[in-house]
Amino acid sequence: MKVLVTGVAGQLGHDVMNELAKRGYEGIGSDIADSYSGIQDGTPVATMPYVQMDITDKASVEKVLTEANADVVIHCAAWTAVDLAEDEDKKDKVHAVNAEGTQNIAAGCKKLDSKMGYISTDYVFNGQGEEPWQPDCKDYQPLNVYGQSKLDGELAVSRTLDKYFIVRIAWVFGKNGNNFIKTMLKVGKNHDKLRVVNDQIGTPTYTFDLARLLVDMIETDKYGYYHATNEGGYISWYDFTKEIFRQAVALGHTEYDEDHITVTPVTTAEYGASKAARPFNSRLDKSKLIQAGFTPLPDWKDALQRYLTEILNEEF
Repeated sequence: MKVLVTGVAGQLGHDVMNELAKRGYEGIGSDIADSYSGIQDGTPVATMPYVQMDITDKASVEKVLTEANADVVIHCAAWTAVDLAEDEDKKDKVHAVNAEGTQNIAAGCKKLDSKMGYISTDYVFNGQGEEPWQPDCKDYQPLNVYGQSKLDGELAVSRTLDKYFIVRIAWVFGKNGNNFIKTMLKVGKNHDKLRVVNDQIGTPTYTFDLARLLVDMIETDKYGYYHATNEGGYISWYDFTKEIFRQAVALGHTEYDEDHITVTPVTTAEYGASKAARPFNSRLDKSKLIQAGFTPLPDWKDALQRYLTEILNEEF
C-alpha cells in the first residue's frame, strides 16, 4: 500500500510516516517546505520520500497526487493556530488552508479513486453542555474561525468522496511540534505559581498512538466519521497540568514538585478571554471505534508517561 501524508513537518504527520515505515508500507511525505523540515530524531520520516506541495494550489495538488498515485492520502496538514486565526488579515489564509486545501486534496483523491483520511476537531461543535459529542452528530456550530474552517474541510471531504475517514481529535501532543505539555514544562521552569483553567473538559491525544489507529483504519473500508483521543476518562486542563508535573517529578525532575510550583485552578472567566472562544465541552464519544472493530488508544496517563520519558531528557 502506498500512502501520501500531508503535513509531515507537524506532530501527527511525523508519527504517521513512522508508523507506515514500521508496517512496511510505502510512505511519501509532503509539506510546504522544499524538503523535510521536521525534527531530525533519527526516525524513518527524516529520510523517507518527500515531495513539496502547497495544498492551497489546486494545480500543485493535482500534479503531486497524480504522480504519487497513492492508494491513500492521510491529510494532516492544517492551520492550527486558533487565536491567530481570528486576525482579520489571517482569516482568508485559514480558509484557504483548512477548507480549500482540503477540497483540493479530496478532488485529487476522487480522480484517483484513493481513500482519504482527514483529521478534524471538536471545534466543529459549540463546546457547550456535558454530554460527549457523537461522531455522527450533525449539529454543527463552530465557535470560531478555526472551527468553521475545519468544518468546511469536513464537508468538502464528505460531499466529494465516499471512501473517507473523518477523525476528530482533541488536546493533541507529539514530539514534532509545540503543545500544551511542552508549554507547561517551559513555564513551570520559570514560575512558582501557575493558574490553569478547570472548566474546559476533554481528553488528550498522543499523536504516536493516533498514528497507529489511523493506519489501522486505512487498512479497512470501514469509512465514516470517528472520534479518537486517548482513553482514561475526561479531565480539565488543570487536571492535566497536575499530572504532567507529578509524572515529571516521578521521572526525576524535582523542579516541578509542589515545593517549587503551586498550580491554582481557575475558571475560563477568571483566567481572562483568549482571542478565540474555547469549548467548555471537548468530550468526544469514542464507542464507534470499538463497534467498528478498531483498538482504542491507550490511557492518557500511560501516553503522557511515554511522552515525558522521551522529551524530558532531550528538551528540558
